[in-house]
Amino acid sequence: MEHILDGMKSKKIKEKLNDMEKKNQHYSTQFPDVRVRVYSVSESLKHHLFFFKTVTGIFSFKQLDLGTKVFIEHMKIPEQGSILLDLGCGYGAIGIVLAYLKPKSTVYFTDINKRALWCAKENIRFNLSERIGKTILLQGSYFKPFENKSIKFDGVYMNPPLRKGRQEFLKLCEDVPRHLKSKGQFQFVIKRKMGAEYIQNYLTTHFSDLYETIEVTFKRSGYWIFCLTTK
Repeated sequence: MEHILDGMKSKKIKEKLNDMEKKNQHYSTQFPDVRVRVYSVSESLKHHLFFFKTVTGIFSFKQLDLGTKVFIEHMKIPEQGSILLDLGCGYGAIGIVLAYLKPKSTVYFTDINKRALWCAKENIRFNLSERIGKTILLQGSYFKPFENKSIKFDGVYMNPPLRKGRQEFLKLCEDVPRHLKSKGQFQFVIKRKMGAEYIQNYLTTHFSDLYETIEVTFKRSGYWIFCLTTK
């Protein structure tokens, strides 16, 4: 009997671990292995009401996360006519706001998660019905969709998935300048508890040769907004 009970407990533990893994798949899985449920999220951003369709298996599908909201409200945006990138776009909130505010700019959206890109496409269609031609969606991890393209950006915007580890993100920071124009900006938001101070010190110590300026431009509710400008 004890062996049977131990086996049942072991099975329950494994099921819980599997559930936890599934909940975290929105960061890096191309095809999330969770049941599809569709949600809708409304949010006032930059004095405009946006509506977003979301599904399970992507980041923050029940509501727009606070870090992204703080970031959108305080990110710097180049003049119209720029080429911008929402890197790891999720359901597209950052890029959609960029495209709405700067209709003459071209905004790229990339994500490895195909569910996220489907949502982003639907949300572009709904929120940017007259600007669809200036938005481009590409599937893939980070800059892989641009490996065979000679595209350089005026601005790259991101709410990075730090639960995958700081070192992966720092490697990305090292790679970003190759994809930016001169005086281009890489802007992102980091929660202080997730290592914002560590990342600031690391960037300042190791990447001063890659970036002309490394700044924290805003702090609110435990979130730090970074702006890295290339030389």
